[in-house]
Order: sequence, then C-alpha cells, then structure tokens
Amino acid sequence: MEGNEQLAIIIPMLKEVGGNIEKGQLGADTPCAEFDVAGVLNHMTVLGTAFALGFLGKVPEETGESTQAHDEGEQMDRFQRAMDQLLKAVQSPGALDRTIETPVGEMPGVALARLVALDGLIHGWDLATSTQQAWLPSDDLVIDIDAFARQALTPDMRGDAFAPEQHAPGNADPLGRLVAFTGRSV
Repeated sequence: MEGNEQLAIIIPMLKEVGGNIEKGQLGADTPCAEFDVAGVLNHMTVLGTAFALGFLGKVPEETGESTQAHDEGEQMDRFQRAMDQLLKAVQSPGALDRTIETPVGEMPGVALARLVALDGLIHGWDLATSTQQAWLPSDDLVIDIDAFARQALTPDMRGDAFAPEQHAPGNADPLGRLVAFTGRSV
C-alpha cells in the first residue's frame, strides 16, 4: 500500500479524533514526550500544511513549529483544514513523484507520504490515548507501516518524537508493537 493510500485511511481517523477533543483536554500530556495535546495538533497542522504545499510542487514558506492558533477553536479548525489540504495534495497527480523539501532535507514524495503516514498513525494514537478515544487502525495497515518504520527510522532520527525503542509486551498487537518501536510505553 502506498503512503497516499495509507493517508486516505489515517487522515479521516485523525480528523475524527481531533474533532472529538474537548477544549479542556488541550493541555493534557501525551505519550509523545515533546508535546501535549495542543502541541501534537499544532505539529501536525504546521507540517501537514507545509507538506501539502510540497506534494503540490510548491515551496512552503516556513515549516517551523512556532505557529500557534490564537484560541482553541481556531486551533481545531486549522487542524481540520490542514488535514483536508494534506489529503487532497498527497492524492494529486504527480505528488508521489516529486522531490519535497522537509526539515531533514529533500525526500522523494513516495517516501515522504509513507513517513507522514507513520507520523500520523503514531500521533493519532498519542491523541486518542491522551483524550480517552478509540484508535483502531486495521492490523494490515499497521503491519505495512511498521515494515516501513523499521527500515526508515534510523538511530539518528531518534529523539523526542521517536524516542528509543521500548519493550512491547509479548501479547502486544501490531499497533502496540509499532507504538513501542517508536519509543512509547504500551
């Protein structure tokens, strides 16, 4: 399954979880050590907007994490719009064939789409876990993304967003194993 196909499944799930976050939950901690709930939403909004431009062959103005919404309602609206733009862009003709500038350098669109799918799947789990929502991607989708993650996630990429691999319990499902691989405790 290509990254754009994965994102066609993940982005609607993200939008649903994002749409069900209550304003009082925005300051809640997440399993991602770097961000609280509002931080994850902002991270995904900023990078989703920038990557959408890249998939369309346009140069994003800025991919920094500093653009915070002025109020919670605006932040939620921006997140929803960014996810819509990202999905439309990654589905556009030629999106996977482009070379796209990212915070870690240029990347082929086909690889970036898969990396964004990994990021979306894991941050969706972060958001759902932190806000007591269901996060139920299919095992087939998770297994496909996990195979990519184990090839793409190099030790030099490990940090706060992808912390050192954690131990997954022996009875962990595919999502639990992937979550542990990305540095979260299951």
